[in-house]
Amino acid sequence: MPRPSVKEDIVAAARTLLHERGFNSTGVQDITDAAGVPKGSFYNHFDSKEALGVEALERYWQSVMVSLETLKHGDAPALTRLKAYFHGLNEIARKNRYRPGCMIGNFGSEISDQSPLMRDWLAETLKKWTRSIEDCVRAAQKEGSVRRDLDARMAAAFLLNSWEGAVLRSKVDRNASALEAFEKVAFAALLS
Repeated sequence: MPRPSVKEDIVAAARTLLHERGFNSTGVQDITDAAGVPKGSFYNHFDSKEALGVEALERYWQSVMVSLETLKHGDAPALTRLKAYFHGLNEIARKNRYRPGCMIGNFGSEISDQSPLMRDWLAETLKKWTRSIEDCVRAAQKEGSVRRDLDARMAAAFLLNSWEGAVLRSKVDRNASALEAFEKVAFAALLS
């Protein structure tokens, strides 16, 4: 009897392998082997490896969205929530020994020139992520803890872009130095 969750098994395996190894270094056979399904099962559920890649990214993004809730809710001041959010992301990197990094950033640097489908997905998702950070920056500006002379959207993009760069550097160095520098310098630049 076929497993009803074959598609989910494939997506889960893809999310893990694509995040750890990258898109170009992971084949369909690798994914189906990890999922414990025949390779033909892949083609019953996905038109292409790109389509699976977008689905795996979507699942990763869902976990990012859960963490973004910490920016929106809580009694703590907005700047405190913002710092805690990025510190939490940095703790995840530490627990993973600075591997595999951020799947969204990884895919952005690896395949944005190869796949218009994935590039469009990544661009839209980065905009959503920035908007979530922007809302918290705007709240911190209203509270007076973040400089009001900065455009909130630009400041949010700066934070996200800087953090993605720090994550990449932490993968290379296999230590927290870049992430610690991000926390110290990025927030000092925003303070009123």
